[in-house]
Amino acid sequence: MCSAHKRKAGLEPVADRLIVNSNPTAKALPFHAGLAQGIFERRGIALELVSTNSSRAQRDGIANGDFQIVHVAIDNAVSMRDDDGVDVVAVMGGDPGMNELIVTPDIQKIEEIKGGRLFVDAPDTAFALQAYRIFADKGLVRDADYEVVAVGRGELRVEALKNNPVKSSAVLNVPYSLETKAMGMRSLGDTTDFIGPYQAGSAFGLRSWFDSHQELTIRYIAAYVECLSFVLDPANQALCADICIRKLKIDPSMADEAVRLLRVPKYGLDPTAAMDRGAVENTLNLRRFFDPQSRCGQPEDYYDLSFHTAAMKLLQGGTK
Repeated sequence: MCSAHKRKAGLEPVADRLIVNSNPTAKALPFHAGLAQGIFERRGIALELVSTNSSRAQRDGIANGDFQIVHVAIDNAVSMRDDDGVDVVAVMGGDPGMNELIVTPDIQKIEEIKGGRLFVDAPDTAFALQAYRIFADKGLVRDADYEVVAVGRGELRVEALKNNPVKSSAVLNVPYSLETKAMGMRSLGDTTDFIGPYQAGSAFGLRSWFDSHQELTIRYIAAYVECLSFVLDPANQALCADICIRKLKIDPSMADEAVRLLRVPKYGLDPTAAMDRGAVENTLNLRRFFDPQSRCGQPEDYYDLSFHTAAMKLLQGGTK
């Protein structure tokens, strides 16, 4: 294994610089909490957290080496591997998405979206595919019955809904689902209620990078799981809500609820960032549904959990 976590003679260990991309949603709380609590630093990692305006930019950033790891829906890794021919792999899971189908107040049921708009991040991956399947199950045909408009990440979809207050829809997670409902918009339900299990949260990057930074990868996963433990501990509710307000710019009236939702079992953050094979299979099935000729493989083609397994052993041993 390659380790960059070295100690200079007579000095403290040299921290490994690591650039990680994550959307600035409530699900980014573990990073900010970990930075504030020194969790990454104790694992010898100098973490730089960055974000981009769209999942397309996230995929391009990984391919170009702008950052080493991205935390986003695993369907983006599927797209990179199968459509773009980039050898990426996920090394841990995260959550089922915490996604809700949000619609403008004039819409009471899914069928009434006919003739309207669906605002998405990117039109070919992840949560957009969720919406297409939900609409298709109600007889709505993409481009014929509703318009797909790519605008980018969560806050940009919220802005699009505000600017188009009739016949509009979007898939949103926390805090944007909370914000839009406070604005008078309606949730038609959690997307997994319609489509079944879904592997949203994942951390992936270039397979070649992980292979050449195995020890760092293991330490990073261990640190991230420690961040999850801090965030999911109810004793840290107030501290986490404060971080949401200061770092993620979540409205103070919604911060407590955002943190509480992260702790809801089978809805919020998985305590060990585990990967759910069945949820990955269902995620792949969404692609197969819209493209019977899809090159989707088996779930194991898209993740390598050997790093996660080693990280959990590291945590059990208490080694820093």
